[in-house]
Amino acid sequence: MRTTLVISTYERLDALRAVLDTVARQRVLPSEVIIADDGSGPPTADVARIFAQRCGVPLTHVRQEHRGFRLTRLRNLAIRAASGEYLIFIDGDMLLHPEFVADHVLLARKHNFTQGVRIPLNALVTADWLTGASAVAKPPDTRSAGMRRLYGWHSPPIAARLRRAANHVIAIKGCNQAYWRQDLIDVNGFNEAIEGWGPEDKELAARLQHAGVKRQSLLFGGIAWHLHHPPAARDRRTANEQLLQATLANGVTRCEHGLDSQSPDNPVS
Repeated sequence: MRTTLVISTYERLDALRAVLDTVARQRVLPSEVIIADDGSGPPTADVARIFAQRCGVPLTHVRQEHRGFRLTRLRNLAIRAASGEYLIFIDGDMLLHPEFVADHVLLARKHNFTQGVRIPLNALVTADWLTGASAVAKPPDTRSAGMRRLYGWHSPPIAARLRRAANHVIAIKGCNQAYWRQDLIDVNGFNEAIEGWGPEDKELAARLQHAGVKRQSLLFGGIAWHLHHPPAARDRRTANEQLLQATLANGVTRCEHGLDSQSPDNPVS
C-alpha cells in the first residue's frame, strides 16, 4: 500500500523543521511526503528540499497564494498531487511518534477513515523543543496536557481493539486524520466553501459517513504532539458552522465546491 503524508504549513519554519525531523525518524517511512504550503516564502521550499535530500523520501511541494485561511483548497491541491492510495493528513505543527505512520498503516481498513489523537504542548515545552528538536529524540514533556497525556501510551493491539469504541472519546480533528484517496475523490474532497477557521474536518467526515465510509479512531497509536501557537481568528466560524449543519441535515455526500472546482475539465483520478 502506497502512503502519502500530507503536511499543511504556513510561515512557521521552526515548527516545520521539527515536524520533518520526526518524519525522518519514522520506523516505517511514508511512500511520499507532500508539503501543502499556503503561500509561504522561499525559505519553506528550502526546508522541504533539505528534508528530501536527507531522508530520501519522494517529496512534492504544492503551494497556493496566501489569500486568507484556505486550508480546504490547500488540502485539495495535495489530494490532486498525491500518488498514494492512502493519505495521512497532519498540520505543520504536529510532532510524530516514531511509530506514527506504521500505526496508521496497521489500522487502515477499506471503507473507513481514521481519526488520530493530538496531545497539546504548552508554550514553554514548545519553545524548549523547538530550540533543540534536531538533537532530541525523546517524547515531549506532556505534564501540562492533563488527561490527554494518556493518549501518549503506545499499544497497537489495544488500538486495534478500540478502533470503534474510541470514536466516543476522540473528537474529529483535521490535524491527524487518514483517508483512502478514492473515498475523498468520491465525495469531492474538502469543501472549499469553508474558508477561515471552521469545521472543515467535521463537514468532510459527515459527507464520508453519509456515503457509507465508517469512522474509526486511533487511540494509543498514531500519536502526535501539538506545538503551541496562538488561536486562529474565528471570524468565519458562524458561517462555516451553518455549512456543516446543512450537510448534516441534508445527508449530503458530495460538496459543490471541492476537488472538481480546481480543474473541472480535468477530473482527479
